[in-house]
Amino acid sequence: MYFSKISLLPRASEDPIFWSGLGSAYQSHHRVWDLFSDGPDRKRDFLYRQEYGTGLPSFISVSSREPNDRLGMWDVLTKEYSPVLSEGQHLRFSLRANPIRTRWIEGKDGKQVHKRHDVVMDRKIQLREEGIPGNEWPDSQHIVQNEGYEWLASRSEDHGFVLFPEEFIAGGYLQQKFMKKKGKHLISISTMDFDGILEVTDPERMHQTLMEGIGPSKGFGCGLLLVKPV
Repeated sequence: MYFSKISLLPRASEDPIFWSGLGSAYQSHHRVWDLFSDGPDRKRDFLYRQEYGTGLPSFISVSSREPNDRLGMWDVLTKEYSPVLSEGQHLRFSLRANPIRTRWIEGKDGKQVHKRHDVVMDRKIQLREEGIPGNEWPDSQHIVQNEGYEWLASRSEDHGFVLFPEEFIAGGYLQQKFMKKKGKHLISISTMDFDGILEVTDPERMHQTLMEGIGPSKGFGCGLLLVKPV
């Protein structure tokens, strides 16, 4: 596996066509895909996330192959990635995820249908169904923190780690909607940024998580778990 830091070269920043392709998560996906695709049948074998607040667009990726900058638009720094993990090890982590819940409800025809909502919207729907007035709801950051922790903690064991709740921070809640390049299908994703400290409970599963990510929407920059020693 390979770990890469990918930054847009200054000269590329003057290309208006390139900038027009970074207006949404869907367009960013295509720009990053260009670095890893070697044919129309290639399946995604990489994870990535966009780094904000760095000026020119930049990304971090974990991939099974080295990125290939055929267009000469990027400064790519790549190294081999083979983390050594041990049970009981403490790691500081960062994760951007699309935390969703799926609930089954009765449809108009009486059949059970599933509805997907991000965890913040799901909690607000619950509060509304419980008849709690809006002015009595917890503030948004409280909902983001609590629901974000619950979502990740409920998945941590299957991914080889446990969280420390007192060290966990959730923020950066963002809803995005965009159209695919072809067709009229509207895509909606919500993202959160999680930071904190975890303990490795199953090194093999944890290693797999670092390579395969957590949660849905990995093709849109979600799911990459970044870790470093405490």
